Amino acid sequence: MARMTPDLNLPDLTGRRAVITGASDGIGVVIARRLAAAGAEVVLPVRNPAKGERAADGIRRAVPGATVSLRSLDLSSLASVGRLAESLLDEGAPISFFIANAGVMSPPERRTTEDGYELQLGANHLGHAALVAALMPLLSDSEASITWQISVAASRGEISWEDPQHLRSYDPMRAYQQSKIALGLLGLELDRRSLAGGWGVRSGLSHPGVAPTNLLAAQPDLGRDGDTLARRIIGALSRRGLLVGTPETAALPALLAATSPQEGSGRLHGPSGPGHIGGGPGLQRLYRPLRDAEEARRVWEWTQELTGVPFPR
Repeated sequence: MARMTPDLNLPDLTGRRAVITGASDGIGVVIARRLAAAGAEVVLPVRNPAKGERAADGIRRAVPGATVSLRSLDLSSLASVGRLAESLLDEGAPISFFIANAGVMSPPERRTTEDGYELQLGANHLGHAALVAALMPLLSDSEASITWQISVAASRGEISWEDPQHLRSYDPMRAYQQSKIALGLLGLELDRRSLAGGWGVRSGLSHPGVAPTNLLAAQPDLGRDGDTLARRIIGALSRRGLLVGTPETAALPALLAATSPQEGSGRLHGPSGPGHIGGGPGLQRLYRPLRDAEEARRVWEWTQELTGVPFPR
């Protein structure tokens, strides 16, 4: 019997603009292609222009007539984040969907952003937070749905308040967990404040489960010269349809959260299979590190102090 592949029917998104980070490959490019196929204009902020062009060309081939454009963005540079925000604000087009999908994972040695922050905290969390805060006028104008892509890794760990930059002791996975927990807490706090203050946006979380992406692939610029053993095992399982997902199925939770804003507001979507690492998309209980509202408020204030980019008051 043929294995059933999970899928999702998206609503008509004609005339709506979507900004997706990390959409030059993997899960992100699938998210962008699916939104384009539903009629959305997709904007891909990318660090590598050549890679971005290949992704955009692939979307255009798959979706004839798709409106796809590239922008320059390095999430590890708050100056780059500011330039992109200024450019989009100058264009003035309301943004209906923002999906914070980009990320880096577990560089073996501690690295820092252009601004001196631990790389995973800076690129995964602070860069996205600063960009969304700066774009709030365009997001509010469109009553946008904002989706923050976290990770199953955020089911464990904590914010290391005594050493948030991991200066004294660097553990790659703990730093990664912290970055995704911070991202999730900020996303939930944004939803609470928007609903209370009438900001006009809805904010929710998604996670892709486990799938063969470039997060754990060879990345010499991160000090990783070859694919990790985990990446090879995940790839083998995915090809056989065992337990884990594919980039196509791993994109579905974010797509569901983004296009079902009432359902996605303040909630977490992820794969519904065993261990929540594969399968069709569905609602999931918030991970324990994400349930503390006081911790979320602390992350909210701390994040704005680090980025210097305020959210509405």
